[in-house]
Amino acid sequence: MAPKAASRADAGSAEHQGAPGRVSGAVAGLLAVGVTLGVAELVAGLLSGGRSFVVALGDVVIGLVPGWLERAVISTLGSNDKPFLILNIVVVSGLLGAALGILSVRRFLVGAGGIAVMTAVGVAASLSDPQTDVAGPLVAGVAAAAGGILALWALLRAARPSGVAMSTPALRDPPRDPAARDPAAGGLVDRKHLLGAAAAAVVVAGAGAFGGRVLAARKRVEAIRQAIRIPRPARRAPPAPAGAALDIPGLTPLYVPNNDFYRIDTALLVPQVDPASWSLEVKGRVDRPFTLSYAELMAIPHIEADVTLSCVSNEIGGGLVGNARWQGVLLADLLARAGIQRGATQVIGRSVDGFTAGFPTQVALDGRDAMVAVAMNGEPLPAAHGFPARLVVPGLYGYVSATKWLTAIELTSFDEVDGYWIPRGWDKEAPIKTQSRIEVASSQVIAGVAWAPTRGIERVEVRIDGGPWQQATLAAALGDDCWRQWFHPWERSPGRYVIAVRATDGTGETQTAERTDIAPNGASGHHTIQVDIV
Repeated sequence: MAPKAASRADAGSAEHQGAPGRVSGAVAGLLAVGVTLGVAELVAGLLSGGRSFVVALGDVVIGLVPGWLERAVISTLGSNDKPFLILNIVVVSGLLGAALGILSVRRFLVGAGGIAVMTAVGVAASLSDPQTDVAGPLVAGVAAAAGGILALWALLRAARPSGVAMSTPALRDPPRDPAARDPAAGGLVDRKHLLGAAAAAVVVAGAGAFGGRVLAARKRVEAIRQAIRIPRPARRAPPAPAGAALDIPGLTPLYVPNNDFYRIDTALLVPQVDPASWSLEVKGRVDRPFTLSYAELMAIPHIEADVTLSCVSNEIGGGLVGNARWQGVLLADLLARAGIQRGATQVIGRSVDGFTAGFPTQVALDGRDAMVAVAMNGEPLPAAHGFPARLVVPGLYGYVSATKWLTAIELTSFDEVDGYWIPRGWDKEAPIKTQSRIEVASSQVIAGVAWAPTRGIERVEVRIDGGPWQQATLAAALGDDCWRQWFHPWERSPGRYVIAVRATDGTGETQTAERTDIAPNGASGHHTIQVDIV
């Protein structure tokens, strides 16, 4: 009996002796998935309703991950969190492709089905975006699946030892003259043919991905944005007073340039919104709901205001804060036109990509310059910062107020609707805490910025090596909604020093020394650095 069993084993081994090796199969699967993604990108770029499957899947992941993980990623990577997520999706897709390739060595339909399933996941992720139509993802999905399956077949065929047919009858091919042996398979492989097929797959994958990005870029609204002329505001912001901007190398400028302004949001790719088809809806618990086109919004009297914005994820001394001159329509004017109903305790901003943020209605009515902004530092909003319109609300962290790519303002209550970040562990109330930051510490001067929007900065103090607090010199105030630069002359000999800073806001409250995490309502504590003077 034993010899018979051995004979069956030998027969089974011989049956697959001519199949591609596992390494060849893994490479074939990896490259096939690369072709799948490349074709998907290319077709998405060609179609007006198309969307990158990788980006769409990334947006779904962002919506599903727990709040603690999102906080950790943003805290660690800052604005690099999105490229990191995209890279991980591509890597995981490649690993899945390699696994499918190995399985396809014996059962080609397993790999083909796996590619089809992966493509279906991309289609489903794309269709979850409210900006995406149905036809684009479906067409891209069919093309991507077909391209990936064809690439898998061609690569496995090229990796097959000569004279042996693949297990799927339709894929059989006449014998080829061998040029190299695949040790994992035990047969002879035409290495030139295999390398040629692999190179072709790499070219298709790379050209598809690159071409898709180029085509998508052509659909962007930058040319439209640059052609827009911002109307003269009915109420201009006063010019910055003399002495508001300190000339100290290394100090952040009073107004942060648009390209340098921090960006934290949930969009993997910046939404490209055409103002010609955009509209802003004011709805919910209002007497007179209405909708504005971009032209109508631009025709309403505008205000101009200097406002410092801060992200709740900003660590002590971190860079997720910036000051800019904003222009737009007072939110209070829009709400007055709509007529606020009893019980409308919350204003919810809705973005074109589905993001939501909510804050107390009273905040929009208490006299602060809360606005639907259309311009930033004298030019139309950059796409990365919310073009064509966004909300700017002084004094509140962005996660409850700074809705970019705004498409709707809804009056509701806190019991009815939670903004995007609230179920993820953040507080509903989110006033920006009084903060200060050291940016320069040389042998001559210590300098930085301090901010407490809506309250202003009254005093900044510096402490060196645990000594007494020493009052720093403040630059002229730009306004209570803005940060304030400060400096402290310091003549020091070489050595190591520990420097701390604290600020007191316009209400007389000094920021606490107690250090807390960014969750659930912003970090607190004194910014402290160690510096070596040489």
